[in-house]
Amino acid sequence: MAAGSPGPVVPPRYAAALGGDDPVSVMAETPDRVRRLIRGLTEKQLETKPARGKWCIKEIVAHLADGEVILGSRYRFIGAHDRPPLPGYDQNAFVERLGPMNAKAADLADDFAMARAVNLGLLERLPAEAWDRVGLHAERGEESIRFTVATYAGHDRIHLAQIETIRTGLFPKAGKRRATRRSAKTARKKAAVRR
Repeated sequence: MAAGSPGPVVPPRYAAALGGDDPVSVMAETPDRVRRLIRGLTEKQLETKPARGKWCIKEIVAHLADGEVILGSRYRFIGAHDRPPLPGYDQNAFVERLGPMNAKAADLADDFAMARAVNLGLLERLPAEAWDRVGLHAERGEESIRFTVATYAGHDRIHLAQIETIRTGLFPKAGKRRATRRSAKTARKKAAVRR
């Protein structure tokens, strides 16, 4: 993270999920972690809700992608303007109305990875002082880039844990057969080399 003032006071839920880890590193790793977590699941499995009123894995991935687009605009407004207004948004409306079920989960994960890469590139090139500039969030008040990065890194971790919980809870055997086949292939190759 850029040098500057001490770390932001991140909401406890997100701070706990982040732990003492570098938020930018966490954000850089998240897209690949999402891809690994959805690998081996069918679209039907990815669309299975864990409970009534809860998001399925595909909706969580869409939420991450949509949130990254919003996040990128916030970084840019805060970095370039003096105390710009930052509108809030209804995340449930985004999930309900922006058609995530009409896309493949892998495509949504790719969208997320692309938007995240663009935003990480911006964070790398921002001058150090930009990290402490603030925007005025419609619901939460002043938020700096530094605060936003730390909060969203914790947000990433919470959703990764949510995806993992759904995957292991609803589809505990998914991907294991594939891993077993891979292990068997590796064992055969090793045996052939020993001969």
